[in-house]
Amino acid sequence: MIEVESLTKRYGTVRAVDELSFTAHSGAVTGFLGPNGAGKSTTMRVVVGLERPTSGTATVDGRRYADLAAPLHAVGVMLDARSVHPGRTAFRHLLAQARTHGISRKRVDEVIGMTGLESVAGRRAGTFSLGMGQRLGIAGALLGDPGTLILDEPVNGLDPDGVLWVRRLVRELADEGRTVLLSSHLMHELALCADRVVIIGKGRLLADAPVQEIIDRSTGAASLEDAYLQLTADSVQYRGRSADDSATTPTAGSTR
Repeated sequence: MIEVESLTKRYGTVRAVDELSFTAHSGAVTGFLGPNGAGKSTTMRVVVGLERPTSGTATVDGRRYADLAAPLHAVGVMLDARSVHPGRTAFRHLLAQARTHGISRKRVDEVIGMTGLESVAGRRAGTFSLGMGQRLGIAGALLGDPGTLILDEPVNGLDPDGVLWVRRLVRELADEGRTVLLSSHLMHELALCADRVVIIGKGRLLADAPVQEIIDRSTGAASLEDAYLQLTADSVQYRGRSADDSATTPTAGSTR
């Protein structure tokens, strides 16, 4: 499981993550939600050792990521599907990752099949569409057959069939006893596949409960999206004005 305890991450005077605590349990899909700038990516980067916490801890099965002897076998990670050398084929990209952990070519072929990339495995990653890139990122996360998966926006750019495939995949992985932490802005999808949802805003915990419980706690909420919008109303950093607001709000140089 993933345990985040009193985690704080500062960048200068800015607290990207502020005393955040939650647990993503094994055998469950934990949805990870928050507005842009809420601290989700920073939290996940701390969990996988790409950032050092200012204070607090983030561990996988009780150990820091840096202390894992074979990270790919313990944690499968997709934080940015675009972080692939554009001149390398999908197969070569996965094979290079596999060789760092002594993973067989057979397993490379298996994850290519699992993610539906057989017909494009010989193509350079730089020619991939966004959806194909997402599938390649997921293939990389699955390569070591890990007990924990951390996926950031895995359905971004996928067609409806691909979205359904990801939904089924994460449920199957959780049903096998694995830990799945899934970040997404698609509330409907999370409501369908997540067992529990963690919502943060301005680096702080806003909610941590089963999906239906979060909905029931929110006044008049009929969906996870309704509840999320209520909980994060004071945490949105970048909010555009509606057409009506624009018509009544003075612009620069206006005498109104």
